[in-house]
Amino acid sequence: MSDRSAHPRLPLGVRALDSLFRVAPSMSVARMDEERLRRVQGVAIPTRGPANLLLGRPRRGVRISTRTFDAGHGPLPLRLYTPTRATTGPRPVVLHLHGGGFVLGSARQGDWLCSVVADELDAVVVAVDYRLAPTHRFPAALEDCYEALLWTAAHARELGADPDRLGLMGDSAGGNLAAVLALVARDEGGPGVRHQGLVYPATDLTDATREHASYVGNRGIVLSNDDLEVFYGHYLPEGTDPADWRLSPVRAPDLSGLPPALVVVAGLDPLHDSGVGYAEALVAAGTPARVEDFHLMPHGFLSFPYLARSARDAATALVTDQRRHLGGARPGS
Repeated sequence: MSDRSAHPRLPLGVRALDSLFRVAPSMSVARMDEERLRRVQGVAIPTRGPANLLLGRPRRGVRISTRTFDAGHGPLPLRLYTPTRATTGPRPVVLHLHGGGFVLGSARQGDWLCSVVADELDAVVVAVDYRLAPTHRFPAALEDCYEALLWTAAHARELGADPDRLGLMGDSAGGNLAAVLALVARDEGGPGVRHQGLVYPATDLTDATREHASYVGNRGIVLSNDDLEVFYGHYLPEGTDPADWRLSPVRAPDLSGLPPALVVVAGLDPLHDSGVGYAEALVAAGTPARVEDFHLMPHGFLSFPYLARSARDAATALVTDQRRHLGGARPGS
């Protein structure tokens, strides 16, 4: 699917990201022992300072608040993004699932993207801090995300949103969870989801991905093949079949009747071909899907908008597709 024979010169910001990830042990899960991993999981991302230079500042005009609800196993934290400008009616609502290989990350890391979607779509965005592996392996994260979807639909009107204009959005591991969530909601008669925004999603956790050109030719920028193997090893309980569609949605027996999808992929990402393949499988099953391919970007580039300038174009593509299926007002309209 991808030609990795040539290595074009990388944009300056991508080269800076590559250098950062190579010199900082905490940026690569493959270089962490279990003690370091748990320390990293326990560190909250600061709301000011250097973190904002990497992750981007939230959009002005968007109020960020937090909530918790009882998810059965205990309280589940949510992070809410709400435009401060007046509106004439209920807004769309988007549930966002963060990335981090099912092992790292938090809702906070999506502040820039979630605030852009809230502002540009004029929507309420709900982000969930689902439980992380290896302490909480599959299906804990999926169960949390489904509970968050049910909560979002049930409380949409309280948030000033329309439960009938509900979308999913997730990046990396969150893209996997969003894709699986759309399948679960369809099969379980759950909330009606009208759009899925899948950003460099992991759609196949089986060994078949090792044959993808994007995996074979991976240059290890931001996400190495070793990182992928460690993430999956932490997430899957021993003896679990990775071909289970709740882990590998591309292997679901039926991909029809799902909400339209936009799949954002990065050309320097080992998951590139996995994302493209999922979009192709959706289309083959009759589900509308299209791909936005950012050829010189690495995995995770939407998390670093100041270094990866294409993050802004990707966010615009995402909002444009969400507006097409969820409605929503343009800023200033």
